[in-house]
Amino acid sequence: MSDFLLHAPEGANKKPKRVGRGSSSGLGTTAGKGNKGQQSRSGSAVPYVGFEGGQMPLYRRIAHRGFSNYPFKKEFDVVNVDVLEQKFNAGETVDKAALLAKGLIRSEKNLVKILGNGELTKSLTVDVDKVSASAKAKIEKAGGSVKAAESSESK
Repeated sequence: MSDFLLHAPEGANKKPKRVGRGSSSGLGTTAGKGNKGQQSRSGSAVPYVGFEGGQMPLYRRIAHRGFSNYPFKKEFDVVNVDVLEQKFNAGETVDKAALLAKGLIRSEKNLVKILGNGELTKSLTVDVDKVSASAKAKIEKAGGSVKAAESSESK
């Protein structure tokens, strides 16, 4: 019978904090905000990330030099040769539309790169943005062809 008496575990249900309701609220005098200082005042909110109480923030004290390529980086959806072996039949063309149809890439807008992990026995025509040197060798060894916009071996 006692197996069906359900109740919340100890400490799960707390009474709401009723700030500014006098001593009997259990949060009298300082209302749980500690003593003095910026955070104890009403309307206190630290202005922004990196704010140091009016002191010059670290990110403004340190000189910024150099260059970051981050805004210009290219991200590729990668597909390995062994996945092509599983998902495609001999003689098929591997391009963005075919990869998207088989659920191997997320979007046709993304760049696609074929990597050489695994083995390939089928003859495929590969037409994607980039192909690694090892993947190109495996595709051509199996009797296929590569029409990549850019090949890794040229770099």
